[in-house]
Amino acid sequence: MTKDQFIIIALDGGAGTGKSTTAHFLSKAFNLLHVDTGSHYRAVTRSFINSGIKPTEVNQYLIKNKFCLSSEIKERKSHLLVDQKSFRKSELRSSEINANVSDFASLESVRSLLFGYQRSQVEFAKLNKFNGIVMEGRDIGTIILPDAHLKIFLEADASVRSTRRNKDGESDQIVNRDEKDSSRKIAPLSPANDSVRIDTGTMDIDEVMKLIMGLIRKIQ
Repeated sequence: MTKDQFIIIALDGGAGTGKSTTAHFLSKAFNLLHVDTGSHYRAVTRSFINSGIKPTEVNQYLIKNKFCLSSEIKERKSHLLVDQKSFRKSELRSSEINANVSDFASLESVRSLLFGYQRSQVEFAKLNKFNGIVMEGRDIGTIILPDAHLKIFLEADASVRSTRRNKDGESDQIVNRDEKDSSRKIAPLSPANDSVRIDTGTMDIDEVMKLIMGLIRKIQ
């Protein structure tokens, strides 16, 4: 690809590996639309919990009801609206959501609900004149954007990630979420065969950015 071509970056990894921080810096450096698919599952989870719907009730609920999914852009980041409703960060990053999001995200009906919407973000980015898109999550390089120009998989020791979450003021059961994300039958967390794996536990953000920016320049 050339420097004037639209670039698609898939950024995957477990909880607390630094996906959002990395995506934020890449978005700013290259004028990319930042799409956080984890926040999509958090928003849907919040919607279900607010409606008193349990994971075991979701499939039946979605047969009879439809969610209207739309987007709004704030500072180069795409935010999901569910039935025209947006959610505050505090609503999506609470200990309640941290404890339940993996259970809802493991449901095929929920992933199907978001699959097309997440893929449509590429065209959404083009329409809004971005130079490309950086999409972060757990199955971007393997399922959502398998043809991405660059696939990155971030990883770090569980103790490092737990410390990061605690510093952010979040209560997050890292090991428990890892097990759920890696063992689920639908889109388990695993790196794409052609992804570049980066250990963010042994590198600071400047080192991570320098490495990824070098990879981007190589494919431009």
